[in-house]
Amino acid sequence: MFLPGWSILCVLLTLRMSACGLGISGYDSHEVICLQVLSDCTIKDEMPLVVAENNGVGVHNLTPYFKLCCRDGALCALCLVIDTEINFNPEKDMEDEDHSGNDEEDYSEESVINPKASVTLCYSAASGMPTCKKVEFTVNRAALTQTNWAEFSVVIKKPAGVSFSSHVTVYSSTPSHLSREVVVPSLDKVCSQAQQERVEQCRVPRLSSVINQEMNQVELQFAGQNKSLLSVCVQYEQNGRCQRWNRMPIPLYSVTPCTCLQVWSEEELRRSLSCPFINTDFLRKNVWQNVSVSVRQGQMSDYRTMLWWNLSAPCRLEGAVWPCLRGTTCREIKGFRQQLANSTWRQDSKGQWEKTGVFAEIKLHLSPCVMVKFKGMGYELGPFCLKNTGRWRWSLLVVCVTMLVCLTVLVFYLLHDVIKKWVWSWRHGGLMKLGRKGHVVLLSPPDMDDRVSESVCRLGSQLCNKGFSVCVDQWSRKEQCTLGPLPWLHSQLLELNSRGGRVVLVLTGKALERAKEWTHRNTEVIKTKGDDKELPQICSPYSDVFTASLCLIQADKQQGRAGERFLLVTLDSLLSSDRSLPELLQGLTLFQLPSHTQALLSELTVGRTGKGAGRKTWTELTCLCGWRAKTKGGPDQQNASYSKCAEVEETWRQSV
Repeated sequence: MFLPGWSILCVLLTLRMSACGLGISGYDSHEVICLQVLSDCTIKDEMPLVVAENNGVGVHNLTPYFKLCCRDGALCALCLVIDTEINFNPEKDMEDEDHSGNDEEDYSEESVINPKASVTLCYSAASGMPTCKKVEFTVNRAALTQTNWAEFSVVIKKPAGVSFSSHVTVYSSTPSHLSREVVVPSLDKVCSQAQQERVEQCRVPRLSSVINQEMNQVELQFAGQNKSLLSVCVQYEQNGRCQRWNRMPIPLYSVTPCTCLQVWSEEELRRSLSCPFINTDFLRKNVWQNVSVSVRQGQMSDYRTMLWWNLSAPCRLEGAVWPCLRGTTCREIKGFRQQLANSTWRQDSKGQWEKTGVFAEIKLHLSPCVMVKFKGMGYELGPFCLKNTGRWRWSLLVVCVTMLVCLTVLVFYLLHDVIKKWVWSWRHGGLMKLGRKGHVVLLSPPDMDDRVSESVCRLGSQLCNKGFSVCVDQWSRKEQCTLGPLPWLHSQLLELNSRGGRVVLVLTGKALERAKEWTHRNTEVIKTKGDDKELPQICSPYSDVFTASLCLIQADKQQGRAGERFLLVTLDSLLSSDRSLPELLQGLTLFQLPSHTQALLSELTVGRTGKGAGRKTWTELTCLCGWRAKTKGGPDQQNASYSKCAEVEETWRQSV
């Protein structure tokens, strides 16, 4: 197409306004614009040429750039504009003249320039297939006498394979093979222009904010969008780190003049960034209230002392910081004032902006402090001083000692009974050690009374509740019938040897009679063996568990260790009168229940370390005090016995 000269100049000026971004063009399809000596310009698609065309026209220069093609308020599209300068090749003209064979001068002049010519231009994005356009035109011979060059512009709407930020190569298929590279402006740069609303890719959610001071919150509003499909993040400063915000509205105390908001849709990659509070002066107090300053001493590389300070705030601030000496007022130390520049802050992982500095060669023994003042603030912040580490260390020592004393008192209170028994045993020549709660074998007397059986079972349950592992013979009748009384009792003693514990034998009147009878019969058997007489027909000593225990007690007693495994327990309510222990049971520790329940638990918990250590036995009491035996000897010997009796009685009373 051919345009008048003034309008063509206006179009070219419009096309070349892309230096600062994408210009706006009114074309809505592929166009070619020809100037001066060219006319009848057309453009069409062309296959990439393997052999370059040679029709007497050469491409002198290519100037590619991009524009937005918009028309009649419709959406804009990306366009590739190629300004092309061409010249006419005289060598090709001479060849045409030689081949013609015509010597007439006027004919040769008419054939110097081919009135129809064409140029093929191609473009390709990175790693893409090239696309070519063929431009055909007619040469104006009258204007050609004044110049041998011309120019035209090609507008390609929505070039194939080209998008924002793409690298594009433009070249000609003429023998010169001239090529140029051009980069499409980024989407962010395009969307920052005034016509961003007409670019489809620039459309992002619109966000507006309303400060509700009565509710102390900032309400976010989205124009024409479903907020459930939108995402929001909050950042301090435009180049700050954006943190996802899932709760709306935003508390007013966390909003500052540098607070910015990003909004985007999950379906779109582009985000909208707005900082709506930048001119809101009353929000500056939120910045100053969230300023923190820390001070500590340090040492430089040349071993000189320095005062290190760190300042953090939601926004980057301008102001000054200086050291001072604390007194009635913090007096400034001259020559150390430092300015806070807006560009020297850095942001931490929590979104706070930090500024760090040092005061070198300052006398730290004077305990200097730091003062801060920001631009626009009517007062100073501080003083921020070094912490008195010496006083803090003494305070920590006092706290640790106090906690240690309290812990000691608490432990002594909880273990009062155990400690008391340990001290008592140490004062009386023995040593009781703290032990774990072991296994207890509880044996019933040979009574047929239901009350006795219930009392034994109740005692076993009480020991279980205290944390002992208890085995009651009444609970193991099936095993006794399978193994027999003595093997079953032997199996329990094996468990005692591995886990530790005692055998508790419950005594009643019937039990004492059975023990005396068994001792008497056992003595008769021994005498019969000595006289080589026939053995009397007596009941087997293994007829029940109680009798089996008497047999084991006798065996342990012969080895001198009966008191290490066996304890005796009697129930006050079941004894009609005082009875002496049979000879077989003498030397074993005896407890009267329920008055001596606590002593029994202590005996089962605390073990003995050697023979003779621990509690005095029934035999020692009766023999020394003469409760069931008569003391032989003269008056002096009786007085000594009574003295010893008093000592033993006191010992027994304290132990119980």
